[in-house]
Amino acid sequence: MKILVTGATGFIGAHVMEKLLQTDHLLTATGRDPDKAACFSWFPKIKFIPFDLNALPDDKNIHDFLGRPDLLIHLAWEGLPNYRSMFHLEKNYPLHCRFLQKMIEGGLSSLVVTGTCLEYGMQEGCLSENMTGRPVVAYAEAKKKLLGHLMGLQAAHAFKFKWVRLFYTYGHGQNENAILSQLDKALERGDLSFNMSGGEQLRDYLPVEKAAEYIVRIALQDKITGIINCCSGQPVSIRKFVEDYLGMKKKEIKLNLGHYPYLDYEPMAFWGDTLKLQEAVSG
Repeated sequence: MKILVTGATGFIGAHVMEKLLQTDHLLTATGRDPDKAACFSWFPKIKFIPFDLNALPDDKNIHDFLGRPDLLIHLAWEGLPNYRSMFHLEKNYPLHCRFLQKMIEGGLSSLVVTGTCLEYGMQEGCLSENMTGRPVVAYAEAKKKLLGHLMGLQAAHAFKFKWVRLFYTYGHGQNENAILSQLDKALERGDLSFNMSGGEQLRDYLPVEKAAEYIVRIALQDKITGIINCCSGQPVSIRKFVEDYLGMKKKEIKLNLGHYPYLDYEPMAFWGDTLKLQEAVSG
């Protein structure tokens, strides 16, 4: 099978490429910057097609141009982690709608797109895929609108579709503003304390390697489609998450709890229901 990956140089994408290399499929990645892509270990082992979504031509069959893949794993998305920016709705949403629609109209038969747990909005507790999304930030609203657009396209085009709703991933390559990245910097500087929120929020964390494995396994099966949570299903407080990380690294630093307020676009306690995920990745 011919598989195309967008966003292959991103935090999630780089790990997805490594997982895909463990399969026997023909792999292609696309992006704006071949020099950046060439820095990754997977680059010599795949085909890379330079391509900029912002310069999407009207007179080309994009599916043909990108090698007529059987499966597209669409991970690309700009502007993160600025979740509130209207850029997501005003620029990203129409751009990604147009690209994915042109791929589908050109003959794409299978599509996987990553969404976000922020689509659930301020709903608390165990979040299942059959719950109505109630996003409160522009990024999540743009993702929800893109999901609706793609589901609408299924009425006119026969393609398999999976929407992988990511919860909190962490690990090598994560954004420098992520809490563990900030903690690592504080440890490297020899800081005596680390500023954070009260830390009592319950979140659903998943190592990026496991998230990448789940994305690939979801993509390569067809028994479970539609929205699929990509998560651990195990709630943990941010404070314990940080303390466990320090314990794993055998490091100590005073946690200055309560320095930052709790975020106003996330509920205090939420995690993902893994029933659909486990059905998708089993066997």
